[in-house]
Amino acid sequence: MTTLRSLVFVLWLYLSMALFAVGLSPALLMPYGAAMWVIRNWARFVLFGLRWIAGIKVEFRGLEHRPTGPTLMAGKHQSMLDIVAPFAVLPDNCFIMKKELMPLPFIGWFAWKTKMIAVDRSAHSKALKDMVKQARARFAEGRQILIFPEGTRAPVGAAPDYKPGIAALYRDLDCPCTPIATNSGVHWPAHGFRREPGLVVFEFLPAIPAGLKRAEFMATLEERIETASDAMLAGRA
Repeated sequence: MTTLRSLVFVLWLYLSMALFAVGLSPALLMPYGAAMWVIRNWARFVLFGLRWIAGIKVEFRGLEHRPTGPTLMAGKHQSMLDIVAPFAVLPDNCFIMKKELMPLPFIGWFAWKTKMIAVDRSAHSKALKDMVKQARARFAEGRQILIFPEGTRAPVGAAPDYKPGIAALYRDLDCPCTPIATNSGVHWPAHGFRREPGLVVFEFLPAIPAGLKRAEFMATLEERIETASDAMLAGRA
């Protein structure tokens, strides 16, 4: 039954992309807010289908720590769901994405319209400078900038590997950083189509204050995200 529900949900997911991206593509010709409305409501539509088709409920915790103005956020990355879910609860989310996704029909177009931060990871130091430059501009517009410090989806239980990009943003933007923990990979794995019924939690943790030295910031960020995420995996949260 889980396999069948998973297949139906995957069909729902891709049909919903077509429905929103193609059916509501005129939003691309409207002011920026119209395209954000499409993405935000698509995210909620996906979460609805995830619950009633795949049997996976998504719960947001620590909403008292959820940023509403310009800020930096760093999230655990185990699943595609980590990209979708934040749009349901953040007023103006802007995430850092692979530049290779930008040419894709509709997905790339909406990412371009809503000024997501596209990074060419093969460019190394140039990519880092470009990411910081774009983030500075989005921060000035009042956006909530979300980066996944590990750079890519990691299987549940894999050793954390936090990249230097988050430290560069933290230093340059000179603002607090809100960590986000999750157990999403348990129910929506990094690879494969199978979705396991249960509870996915996204938890906004207390913000790390601005101004810490790089080593202290990186250690604090990793400790907070990994401790909270591990607690979810162990059933303690």
